[in-house]
Amino acid sequence: MALEDAKHLVDEAFTREDLKGLSFENTFGGATSFLRRRYRKELDGVDIAVTGVPFDQAVTNRPGTRLGPRAIREASALQSPDAPYGWGYDPLTELAIVDYGDLAFDYANISAFPAALTAHIQRILAADVASVALGGDHYITFPMLKAYAEKYGPMALLQFDAHSDSWADDDMDRVDHGTFVYKAVKMGLIDPARSVQVGIRTSNEDTMGVNIIDAAEVHEIGPVETARRIKSILGDHPTYLSFDIDGLDPAYAPGTGTPVWGGLTSPQAARILREIAGINIKGGDVVEVSPPFDTTGVTAIAGAHVATEIICLLGWNKRNND
Repeated sequence: MALEDAKHLVDEAFTREDLKGLSFENTFGGATSFLRRRYRKELDGVDIAVTGVPFDQAVTNRPGTRLGPRAIREASALQSPDAPYGWGYDPLTELAIVDYGDLAFDYANISAFPAALTAHIQRILAADVASVALGGDHYITFPMLKAYAEKYGPMALLQFDAHSDSWADDDMDRVDHGTFVYKAVKMGLIDPARSVQVGIRTSNEDTMGVNIIDAAEVHEIGPVETARRIKSILGDHPTYLSFDIDGLDPAYAPGTGTPVWGGLTSPQAARILREIAGINIKGGDVVEVSPPFDTTGVTAIAGAHVATEIICLLGWNKRNND
């Protein structure tokens, strides 16, 4: 296949026959799925399921992240039809990747949402498929970690963020994007000694024992050394990667609920994600993309690239460990 095939390829989100392979569909047309993967609810023979969680409830300031999954999918169509650059292999050809669609939930029954999301991810993991979730505010990581910890035991959490999200909150039923790490540690879903937060630049005295590489340190030591330190903390522990798009500086991702200056640049984040290849990643998410606050679409573009890198990290392990 080559670019000239675009003249007869269209709507591959539905018409694609094989779950593997590149797509040369016109970027400006056709049904939109993540990276033009086929929409599919059956998980037999699947390696990775990309799923959307269009939810925002406990945002500190600007709402709108419920629109993130749709924007990220659309932005993913702008990526090159070739293999992801620089990895040395093509996960889209080697892995069976599907767009599993979005979580369905009753928007007027917020208390039922967490269990619905946990069950959604449990179905994916029960099929021995990894999930890559498109959010949604950062609360969504908490119900998903419940499913991952049930399968793998307490996870190492690798979190890119401006905020530690470890503010004290002992009401485990309260839906709040700023307390999910506190609750995850309290419930034994993550091992704080094996967890690390990158890009932090807001004050919180109690980090619940989670290791911090703040934004200033990343700027000082650079992305390669940052990646080395991340890998030394995670070790070979089963890892969940959560990337809050406000981990990036607002200059690179203005469309988020809680922008904080002094953050990571897109080049820094891209290099760090590439350099941590080999971590024992089991799944991940990208959250807090809020399209109403970014008319350029650059935040969704960043989110789409982060999700692609998570796929590349998952595929790296599969090809080197299977």
